[in-house]
Amino acid sequence: MHSMTGFGRGEHTTAQYRVEVEASSVNRKQAEVSLNIPRGLSALESALRKHALTHFSRGRLTLAVKLTTLDPAATSFAIDENRAAALQNSLSQLGERLGTPLPLSATDILRLPELFLGEETQDPDELLPIILPALDQALTAWNEMRRTEGEDLREDLTQRLTILQSLASEIGSIAPTVPTRQRELLLHRLSEAGLGIDPQDERVIKELALFAERCDISEELTRLDSHFQKFTTLLNQAEPSGRSLDFLCQELNREFNTVGSKANHAGIAHHVVSAKTELEKIREQVQNLE
Repeated sequence: MHSMTGFGRGEHTTAQYRVEVEASSVNRKQAEVSLNIPRGLSALESALRKHALTHFSRGRLTLAVKLTTLDPAATSFAIDENRAAALQNSLSQLGERLGTPLPLSATDILRLPELFLGEETQDPDELLPIILPALDQALTAWNEMRRTEGEDLREDLTQRLTILQSLASEIGSIAPTVPTRQRELLLHRLSEAGLGIDPQDERVIKELALFAERCDISEELTRLDSHFQKFTTLLNQAEPSGRSLDFLCQELNREFNTVGSKANHAGIAHHVVSAKTELEKIREQVQNLE
């Protein structure tokens, strides 16, 4: 089990280059990769993204790649002479109008990156084998952090699921007493109203039968138990289960809502409120899982 949030760093050095990669991620419903790479490596964007996507199924992964040239011979720069000449001409014309020389200095050129044409002389495809070791190192560290956090989330969810199961069990123990209690309340009210109706009167029996049918939550409790078992299975499987667990949270919430509306019992209503509060905490945690 992995969290969707994590961070990792990797580095790889050769005689000519040093590559540093940082990988960080946040929650997302789908798998996304955002790349921050040098302009000269833009041709590798598709390959790097495809490589990274094999490591996860949900979340937004941001990769920052830094390439440092260690061998000056591996780098060359070229200046766009036409642009530079046009700039010099414009400055000369402006200087004539102002009556003062405006020469184009080397400092001015260095401050204008648009005048530079040069990139790394190395073919980007030849740089890919140099980048991948650093990328894999970063992704390994990132995945390890996600795994550690995922195990912590699994432990927390297991404990909270136990609380939900306990609340459902308490609701199940109360549920059979609800019709009996309703029968006693109904007869007590009839007695207070001065209506001497026989408890075996067909009208009383029919009313109690209808009430018992309306407040029967046995099916909901059975479905809750089934959802609990499925939840436990998903928590312990190797494959990513975040989406399935999120769906189960919705189903659990639906069943507890139905129990609360049908039971017509203060004790059960109290347990339902506690269960929904705990379930909301579970859902918040589940949304951090891959």
